[in-house]
Amino acid sequence: MTALGFLDFASVFIFALTGGLVASRAQLDLVGFAFVACLTAVGGGTLRDLLLGRDPVFWVGQPGYILLATGAALLVFFTAHFLESRYRTLLWLDSAALAVAVAAGTGVAMDLGHNPIIIVLMGISTGCMGGLMRDVVCNEVPLLLKQGEIYATAAFVGASSAVLAATLGLSGLPVLIICAAATWVLRAGSMWFGWSLPVYKARPPRN
Repeated sequence: MTALGFLDFASVFIFALTGGLVASRAQLDLVGFAFVACLTAVGGGTLRDLLLGRDPVFWVGQPGYILLATGAALLVFFTAHFLESRYRTLLWLDSAALAVAVAAGTGVAMDLGHNPIIIVLMGISTGCMGGLMRDVVCNEVPLLLKQGEIYATAAFVGASSAVLAATLGLSGLPVLIICAAATWVLRAGSMWFGWSLPVYKARPPRN
């Protein structure tokens, strides 16, 4: 298995776990768990492949991704009640999934020879869109849009780090590791240390 293939499998599995946790918070049935897990797991990668014109889309060419996501949903369905804090677990799993998915999306765009802007955008969309779909479908406030959250910013920094590393002459696995590490450190740091972005605050109108 190639490094990019491993990253896709890892992101599918971890994002599917987060989908299952959100489904548990919404108290869905087993079919609902599987649907939300699969949507979360392949949503970002599907958008990436459609935008880049990859044929077939990664999970259509390898249906094992769907089986993996469904298996993750089953795992969460029968074990979620053992967790002391499902939301806290969700946040940390999501941070890992974000890092892996950003690296996967960035790596695919690099392999196809796209310019740096497209590479960064594909990293961001692969990392962020599955979680966004998950939260919208389950009527949760998307992590991507929560006030001051460092989420899309972490994806941007990670993908940009990969482009910078490639510009400096690195290639292959080291670039992907740098991308995933930069993404995760920024996202995890925001949760651990309370880092946040400034938010707009309304000001009284001038007379």
